[in-house]
Amino acid sequence: MLLVHPSSIAPSAAPSASRDPLVADLVDALHRAGVESVDGSTRRRAEYSTDASNYRVVPLAVVFPRTTDEIEGALTVARDRGTPVTMRGGGTSVAGNAVGPGLVLDTSRHLGRIVEIDPEARTAVVEPGAVLGALQSRAAPFGLRFGPDPSTWARCTIGGMIGNNACGPRALAFGRTADNVVDLDVIDGAGRRFRAGSGYADVPGLEEFVHGNLDIFRTELGQFGRQISGYSLEHLLPENGRNLARALVGTEGTCVVMLGATVRLVEIPREPVLVVLGYPSMVHAADAVPALIGHGAMAIEGLDARILGVLRAKNGAASVPDLPAGSGWLLVEIADREPGDAMSRAAALAAVAGTSAVRILRAGPEARAIWRTREDGAGLAGRTQSNRQAWPGIEDAAVPPENLGKYLRDFEKLTDSYGLEGMPYGHFGDGCVHVRLDIPLETDGAVLRSFMMDAATLIASYGGSLAGEHGDGRARSEMLHHMYSPRMLAAFAAFKNVFDPADILNPGVIVRPAKLDHNLRRPAALTVSKVNGMAFTHDDGNLTRAVHRCVGVGKCRADNSASAGFMCPSYQATRDEKDSTRGRARVLQEMMNGTLITDSWRSPEVHAALDLCLSCKACASDCPAGVDMAAYKSEVLHRSYQGRLRPISHYTLGWMPRWARLATRFGPIANAAISIRGVEKFALFVGGMDTRRSIPRFARTPFRSWWRRRAAAVPRRKKVVLWTDTFSDNFSPDIARSAVALLEGAGYEVIAPERPVCCGLTWITTGQLVAARRMLGDLVDQFHGYALDGVPVLGLEPSCTAVVRSDLVELLPDDSRSAGVAANMFTLAELLTAAEPIGPGSAWRRPDLTGTTLVVQPHCHHHAVMGFTPDEQLLIELGATTTVLAGCCGLAGNFGMERGHYEVSVAVAENSLLPALRAADECTVFLADGLSCRTQADHLAGAKGVHLAELLAGAARPIAWGA
Repeated sequence: MLLVHPSSIAPSAAPSASRDPLVADLVDALHRAGVESVDGSTRRRAEYSTDASNYRVVPLAVVFPRTTDEIEGALTVARDRGTPVTMRGGGTSVAGNAVGPGLVLDTSRHLGRIVEIDPEARTAVVEPGAVLGALQSRAAPFGLRFGPDPSTWARCTIGGMIGNNACGPRALAFGRTADNVVDLDVIDGAGRRFRAGSGYADVPGLEEFVHGNLDIFRTELGQFGRQISGYSLEHLLPENGRNLARALVGTEGTCVVMLGATVRLVEIPREPVLVVLGYPSMVHAADAVPALIGHGAMAIEGLDARILGVLRAKNGAASVPDLPAGSGWLLVEIADREPGDAMSRAAALAAVAGTSAVRILRAGPEARAIWRTREDGAGLAGRTQSNRQAWPGIEDAAVPPENLGKYLRDFEKLTDSYGLEGMPYGHFGDGCVHVRLDIPLETDGAVLRSFMMDAATLIASYGGSLAGEHGDGRARSEMLHHMYSPRMLAAFAAFKNVFDPADILNPGVIVRPAKLDHNLRRPAALTVSKVNGMAFTHDDGNLTRAVHRCVGVGKCRADNSASAGFMCPSYQATRDEKDSTRGRARVLQEMMNGTLITDSWRSPEVHAALDLCLSCKACASDCPAGVDMAAYKSEVLHRSYQGRLRPISHYTLGWMPRWARLATRFGPIANAAISIRGVEKFALFVGGMDTRRSIPRFARTPFRSWWRRRAAAVPRRKKVVLWTDTFSDNFSPDIARSAVALLEGAGYEVIAPERPVCCGLTWITTGQLVAARRMLGDLVDQFHGYALDGVPVLGLEPSCTAVVRSDLVELLPDDSRSAGVAANMFTLAELLTAAEPIGPGSAWRRPDLTGTTLVVQPHCHHHAVMGFTPDEQLLIELGATTTVLAGCCGLAGNFGMERGHYEVSVAVAENSLLPALRAADECTVFLADGLSCRTQADHLAGAKGVHLAELLAGAARPIAWGA
C-alpha cells in the first residue's frame, strides 16, 4: 500500500491523533490488543461521521482490521469498555446503518480477498470487505456470478450486502442476498465465534426462542419477497431448514460481526435481451407490472422521465439514451432458457405489456447505456427537477407488486400534500420503489418526522415493508411498530439479546431504536453568509449547500477497471477514504458543522483532506450528485491564504504563465541553464517542486513570435480564432503551427489575438481567485467580439478550454458576456465535426488514418467538461485503431510537480497510462492533447506524445522513446 504525506499546501501541521483523552486511551488499548491500524484523528473521524444517509454520528475511532484476529481484538476491547461497534464496508448504507458513536470497523481497506471460487460447487469464499464487482470478475471465467447486483456493485462489499440483505434489479430471478448465502463465519457481541449455516449452531437459548414464537414468525414474517424490515426470522422455522445463516443476513451488524462467508454463485445469463416499455407515467408503468411477472423476466425496473430530465440538464441531450415514447418506463431483462429463445420470449412479454411504445435491444452498448442510467438513479435522484437537494428516508419502501400502482397513486397524493418533490424509480417487479424527496432538512427535522410517520402508515396499509433492501438503520427502525405487533417487536429484541446481551453491536438500530430525527447531518450545518459566500457560484454561492451535494453513493470509490471512469485518481492510488471525493466532502461538511473541526478554512484536517485532490474535475461530470471538488479546493485555498503568505509553489506553479512568457524571451539561455541537472534540481527545490521531476523546456520561438513574422494568410471562406494559451505558445508552439496548417487546409482564415490571453487556470487551481477573475475579465474583453460575430474560438490546451467552458461562468456570473464567450469556445474535434456554419468547408481533405494505432490519453478536464466523444468518434471515422484510456495521467498540472505528491502521481499513472505505454509496440502513436499528460508520459516512460492537431496535420509519429 502506498503511503503518502500531506504536502506544504497545508497552512499548518497535518492532523495527529485526537487530543480527546477518551479517544487517545481507546486507541492505546486497541494497539495493546494487537490492532495495528486504528485512527482516532479528528480528520478520520470526520470522514466516517456519516455514510450515504441523512445522519451524522461522530465515532471515537476508526479501525482498519488487517486480519480476523484484529477484529476479535477490537471487539474484546469494545466489550471490556462498553464501547459500541459499527461495521462498515463501502459506506453506501442509505439508512444510517454504517455510522455509530464508538468504534467503526472498515473492512474494505484490507479484508477484501476472494479466498476461493469452487466452480463445481458453484460457491465462493469471501472476506467481508470483498467488493461485489471483484467477485463478479473472479467468477466470470467460470461462467458464474453472484446473483444479487445492487447499483453500487462496483464499490459495495459482500459484508455490507449481507448486513442489509441487499437485492438489486435481478433479485426477481436470483433472490435476495439471504437466498444466496451458504454459511457465515461470525463472532457475536458476547465474543463467541461460530459458523452459522443450516441449523441453530448450538447457540444457547436459540432453539427455545424459536419454538416460543413459531406462530408469529409464520403469520407476520416472509409475506412477500421484499419484506426486509426487522429481522427475517422466518428462516429459523423448521419448514425453512432452521437456517441461522439466512436469519442473520439483514441484521445490520446488530447481532454478529461477519468474519467471512461462503456464498452461492449462479450461471451468468445467456444472451440477455432488454425490453424497454413506455407508459404515460410511472403509475401507469406500475399498473402493468403484475401482467409481466409470469413471463420469466430476470428484472423489471422502473425509470422516470424526471430522472432523465436531470441527466439531460446535467450532461446534455446526448447523455440521455434513446427510449420509446412515454414519461415512465419499465426496463425488462430476459435471458435465454434455450439457445436463441430470449427474443421470442421478449416479444411475447411485450404483447401483454399494455403499450405500443416498445424497444427490444440485444446486449450491447445501447442497452448498457440504458442500464447505466438506471444504476446512477441514486445520485441523479439526489437533485429534483427544480435543482433542490433530495434526501433519503422512505427511499426504499416495498409493497406486494400487485399493490404497486395503487400504492404509488396514494404516495403521490401524500407527497403533494406536503409540497414535496421526488423522482421514483426502482425494482418494480419486486414492488420496491426508490425515491428521494426535497424534505427541507436545512432547517430542522420536523417535516421529516411527520412525513415519515404518515408514509409508514400508508406502506403498512398495503401490506408493505418500510425497507425493501437498504435495511432499517436509523431512518426506519423507530417506525417498525407500524408493521409489526408488540409481540414481534419483543421477539426482535429477544433475538438480539441471544447474541448481543450488552447491546454493543450497532445500538439504536432495529431494536431499542434511536429517534429518526436525531443526529441529522444537514440541520446541524452552518450556512455560509452571502457576505462570505463562495467565489464560485455553485448552489447560489452557498458552500454548505454545495458540499452537501455529496449524498455518499460512493461512485468515487469504484475501481476504474470496473466503472470505466476517471474519478477519483488519488483514491485509486491510495485506497484511502480520505482521498475519495466523498471523504473530502465529509471533512468539508464537518468544517461547516464547526463542532469537530473548529479551525474552519485553515484547519489542518481540511487541508490534509484536500492535499491529494488533483483538481482533475472528473467528479464534476462523473459524480451523479454533481460534486465539484476541484472548485471546492480552489475555494478553500482562496479563503485560507487571502491576504496571507502562500506556499512557494503557489508563486512558482500558480504564476507559471508569467514566468513562461519571461523565460521564452531568453529561451536558449533558460533551457541551457535547466539542462544542467544540478541547476534544474535546485530550481525545483526552491520552487517547492519535487526534484525527481524535470522542468519542461521552453520554446525557442514562441508561437506568437512565429505568427507575427509569418506572411498574412490568404483569406478563406470562414474565420476561426486560434487561441494560443500559455502552454501552446511557450512550450508547444509546434502544436499551434500544426493547427494553423490544418485549419487553413480546411478552408478557414486563421486569426490570432493581438496580445496574450490567459484564462487564469494555474491561479484557479492554487486558489488565487481574485487574480483569476481579473484574467478572465480580460479574456472576455478580447473574445466577446468574436462571439458576437459568430467567429468560433479554438482552444488547443484542454485544461484552458475547460476553464472558459466551465469556470468562466462560475467566476464571472455577473458579466452578461460570459455565457456567450463560453459557448463560442470549441475543441478541435468539435470544430471539425460540427454542422454548418461552424464546421469546415469542402476544402478540407479528411486524412485517412487507416492502419494508424493510437493509445489515447484524454485530459481529465476534457473528459469532465467538454466530453471526449467527438474526438473518439472522429478518430474512428478516420479509420484509426484506438485504445482510449479511462483514467487520469496523474500529473494534473501543478499537482504532480509539487513536493509531496510524486509517489501518488506515479501510482495514478500506473492505473492506466503506464501499462498502456509499456504494452504499445513501436508503431503505436501516443495521442494526448494535454501538456500535463504528455509531460507525465515523457517523464515516467520516455514516451513522446502528439496533439490531435499534429496527428491530423500529418505531423504525427510513432512513440519516440526518450532516454
